[in-house]
Amino acid sequence: MAASWIIDELAHAGPEHLDPGFVAGFDRKQGFPDPTADIEALRAHGLGPGATVLDLGAGTGRFALAAAASFGRVVAVDVSPAMTNVLTRRAAAAGLDNLECVRAGFLSYEHQGPPADAVHSRHALHQLPDFWKTLALRRIARMLRPGGILRLRDLVYDFRPEEAEEVFAGWFAGAADDPASGYTAGDYAEHIRTEHSTYRWLLEPMLEATGFEIAEARFDGRLFGAYTCVRR
Repeated sequence: MAASWIIDELAHAGPEHLDPGFVAGFDRKQGFPDPTADIEALRAHGLGPGATVLDLGAGTGRFALAAAASFGRVVAVDVSPAMTNVLTRRAAAAGLDNLECVRAGFLSYEHQGPPADAVHSRHALHQLPDFWKTLALRRIARMLRPGGILRLRDLVYDFRPEEAEEVFAGWFAGAADDPASGYTAGDYAEHIRTEHSTYRWLLEPMLEATGFEIAEARFDGRLFGAYTCVRR
């Protein structure tokens, strides 16, 4: 997408994700998320060793590196130069010749080769306002073969507007005290103010309108959604 009205995704990525110092401690701050459940979700929907998997908003590559040990081709895409630098070094150190690293965003990545069997994205789509989410999801659908799988994890609001204060208070109460070891209440508040998490009752129609059927949706704490969707 190269039209003059397309947003600059790098400007929406969050300045901390562009900072090599922050990126160096990113996995620890994220809590070293285990990608096993996401890989198993893809396998449960028929993906085998020869599958092509895209990881959009790949970060430092915890999913992409694990996926490259399970599937035939993995393309890890991130808009941040600091993130892709780390991921490129990790892929080389692991000797993974089936893992490609691409610096691009949801709206700028151009897929090469046959349609993908699956797309994975974790905690990245919320960087885009809702209008742009729909365009990103439509582009993802076009990258997938019919019957292909979207495995989407994100911070999604599973509550009514009048419940926001109560839900956020509970979220803040469980925050980390040390910003080096986890997300603090200040981090959560900044997310709410400056990023673009949306309500579940808005996101799910977006998925359906852009070519997906929701096969499974699970939520943790009314804030974190994990979706498995099938491309129609």
